[in-house]
Amino acid sequence: MSNKPIGIFDSGVGGTSIWKEIHQLLPHEHTIYLSDSINAPYGPKGKERITELSIKNTELLLKKDCKLIVVACNTATTNAIDYLRQNYSIPFIGIEPAIKPAALHTQTKAIGILATKGTLTSALFSKTSGKFAKDIKVIEREGKGIVELIESGKLNSDEMKALLAEYIQPMLDANIDHLVLGCTHYPYLVPILLELLPKHVKIIDSGEAVARQTKAVLEKHNLLNITRVSPKTEFYTNGNIGVMHSLLEQKNSVEFLKF
Repeated sequence: MSNKPIGIFDSGVGGTSIWKEIHQLLPHEHTIYLSDSINAPYGPKGKERITELSIKNTELLLKKDCKLIVVACNTATTNAIDYLRQNYSIPFIGIEPAIKPAALHTQTKAIGILATKGTLTSALFSKTSGKFAKDIKVIEREGKGIVELIESGKLNSDEMKALLAEYIQPMLDANIDHLVLGCTHYPYLVPILLELLPKHVKIIDSGEAVARQTKAVLEKHNLLNITRVSPKTEFYTNGNIGVMHSLLEQKNSVEFLKF
């Protein structure tokens, strides 16, 4: 079992930001990444449809003999991971916005959260926000259009910069000192956000924490790959392979495939 791959899926290419963190922490693990770009974004689709898509992605990764699945999508995690854990026997790692560290460390008592509609309206998000940020001013903004621009190869476009400036202005007006990125596509926006945000505003995403949790669960279940062979990595997408290429450096033993 330990030599089997880790499966990772997202509504598109954004979850590759999670793959990078996992690969950096666990460089000997084989990985299979599934980008459901044709259905991106998941955010507006509603719980039932998001769960259907998450089941489809899970089934595809199980057919490829994955030993653990990372749901590298905030919207899929908050809407579908309970169902997946109840109906499949392998471990699942989920992702949700890192509200807790932002709420614990804010000095201005105001934090911003940029996320999809599906995440912001989910029961899990509401529970987490209520638990850790009840005495904090939380400025939520739905990142309409961001995923679509990234998926169409317009990450660094003027349109993207204008959109981000519009979304973060109410947060700056509220004097936030932490910005939580609540979608795995959003870490690719950090260079633009650094230009738009004051230097004292800290940007937080969940990537490193997810990688650490993945390692901990693999250790708990004795699934860590202890061999030192060169890992095999496969990236599958039903969208534009070129967009995936633009976000990831090509390396030996990496395959980009259509499904």
